[in-house]
Amino acid sequence: MSETTLPAIAILGAGSMGGAILTGLVQPHVRVDGGIRVTNRTEAKARPLGELDGVTSYALEETPDAQARALAGAKVVLVGVKPHMVPDLLRDIADDLEAGSIVVSVAAGVTIETFESLLPESVAVIRAMPNTPSFVGKGVTGIAPGTRSSDDDLALARAVFETVGQVVEVPEEQIDALSTISGSGPAYVFYLIEEFTRAAIDKGFSPEQAATLVEGTFAGATELLTQSEKTPEELRLNVTSPKGTTEKAVEVLQQAGLHETFARATDAALARARELAAGD
Repeated sequence: MSETTLPAIAILGAGSMGGAILTGLVQPHVRVDGGIRVTNRTEAKARPLGELDGVTSYALEETPDAQARALAGAKVVLVGVKPHMVPDLLRDIADDLEAGSIVVSVAAGVTIETFESLLPESVAVIRAMPNTPSFVGKGVTGIAPGTRSSDDDLALARAVFETVGQVVEVPEEQIDALSTISGSGPAYVFYLIEEFTRAAIDKGFSPEQAATLVEGTFAGATELLTQSEKTPEELRLNVTSPKGTTEKAVEVLQQAGLHETFARATDAALARARELAAGD
């Protein structure tokens, strides 16, 4: 794997998503010139992060100027606090940001317009939507440029998120839709695994056997898709012999309106994302 070199990075709120990105930044093939500075509210959360190589970790409860310390010299600033905390955080850090720095939001529902209205014009803003497989380097992140970000800014943000997986560039108006697919998508997969596992248990398998059968099947099918040049439909048809057992099972799923169900589910998620963006 080729080495990736990045400038100094600050992560404000290294919780779920911020912590996931941090796991990519501390990989051996990634070099962060100037180091990584992270902040959390409590010492209990901050302490273990400070043990990572190249990471300086601050606890807000013990270091009142932790945000300013983390931002000093940082080229990329990842905002990972909860969405309702974002406006107050931006007001607090506005004067401490380096001119020419890039503020990257992973806060669901908070628009670029909100960020840009609260930050100096000398700062670029990029909105990102990673997902939880980022924790294991298999994430998919959508990124959208702000009105003040350049192609170089977007390329740098892409390089940061490529440390934890794949990156898709979209206009901001597609970020909420993207969140219903890759952002929420892992939950859909886990839910399918839950139900498939229950079906296996109902057929007489033990929970342990069911887990092996179902989880191994999902993992194997995904790896086959990754390594194959065939589409999911072509791979499905390879398993589906005419008048065979799989064909009957697929017929039941099709009759249940699985396509329409996924469309309604993602539409509901998109409607909620827009409500959140509107402050509802």
